[in-house]
Amino acid sequence: MQNQPQNFTDTTQLPPQQHYGGHDMFDAHEALSSLTGGMDQCVLYEQYIQDPELLTMSQKHRAFCSQLYNTIVDTFQSGQDPAVDTQSYQMDQSNDVVYGMQPPSQPSTPIQSVSEINDQTISGFMMGSLKSSASAFTMAATEMTNPVMRRVLADSVPNLIEMAYEVFLYQNKNQYYQVPQLQQQDMQAFQQSYAPTPGNMPH
Repeated sequence: MQNQPQNFTDTTQLPPQQHYGGHDMFDAHEALSSLTGGMDQCVLYEQYIQDPELLTMSQKHRAFCSQLYNTIVDTFQSGQDPAVDTQSYQMDQSNDVVYGMQPPSQPSTPIQSVSEINDQTISGFMMGSLKSSASAFTMAATEMTNPVMRRVLADSVPNLIEMAYEVFLYQNKNQYYQVPQLQQQDMQAFQQSYAPTPGNMPH
């Protein structure tokens, strides 16, 4: 750029590890903090898990997130391609969802002691943490100036979604997360309330 003010710089004038704006520092910090918070929760709560299936899932999530964490830190510090690329998470749950509501045997209340922590509350913690990370990663990726860091964060969002969906399916299967449905006529009313737009969009 000609006549560029002296207090402005562009990408070509900086080493890769400095290809970040101040906003990126805060967003990357938030994304990493969210991810490490979820991993820390896994370490804390795994001792209380009763169901071997949930324990295996938690350990699998933690191992995957550990590698993801290292990949992000590598890129964050170097500003360049990480030594280990983002991986693709493969969930173990089937996509079957049980619909319908069953009245609870008793109303839910906040726990009052550690002894009340159970698989339902732990899977809820896992879900909340993964949703938080997916949101933080998405928000960071939309405005990240470093293109490599942006791609690492963006490519990680589907994995966080997949892990959260796996937790949802586990919760649903165990009736921790019930899925009510609308009456068929109400569902159809929603489904039929949209129509395709005519013609093609201009190129």
